[in-house]
Amino acid sequence: MNKIITVVLLLLAAGCSSKPQEAYAPPMDPGRRVSELDCSRETETGGANLMCRKVAEAERLARIAEEERQAWARREAEERAARERLERERAEQLAREEAARKQRAAEEERLAAERRRLEAEAARKAQEERERQERLAAEARARQERAEAEALARQLAEQEAREAAARECRRLEQERSDGRALLANFVAKYGKVEEFKGIAGQITAFLDQARKVKPCPPA
Repeated sequence: MNKIITVVLLLLAAGCSSKPQEAYAPPMDPGRRVSELDCSRETETGGANLMCRKVAEAERLARIAEEERQAWARREAEERAARERLERERAEQLAREEAARKQRAAEEERLAAERRRLEAEAARKAQEERERQERLAAEARARQERAEAEALARQLAEQEAREAAARECRRLEQERSDGRALLANFVAKYGKVEEFKGIAGQITAFLDQARKVKPCPPA
């Protein structure tokens, strides 16, 4: 600015008169804003230059009404904020209670599931034990039956072996008897023939020898 404007700073003690008193003050700082104040009230500079002017009664009443309205609005806002805070706290409390209830329910369900799992595990083990006992009993019966079958098979095999040995013994004895009968028949039929007298004598000597016959085992 080419020209520095100076403004009279009005110092108020109990309020402004109809004709403001003039006083000299330092020049205003052009870099600071201008703040207008009601000279009838306590002065608050707010860090700005002061300029005092007479405020009309209507304007003063309007300002008072506005301040009361703003105060009422602030109270309403504070009360609304308080209500909202209480509602929020109540909602948070309800949310915490609901979370705690869900947590208890989840824990109870977990415990119930664990009990069901343990019961199922116990039932499964009991069933496995029953099946194992039944399997062992079945294996024991099978071993017993197999042993009995093997014993019977051995008895049958031994019986068949004895019968076969008896049959073989009788067959051989029959062959020997048949052979001796043939020799005896040969001697009786051809022993007087000159050509067979020698062999006939030998056959007769053989037939006259005592036989050591081992009796055949019973079938």
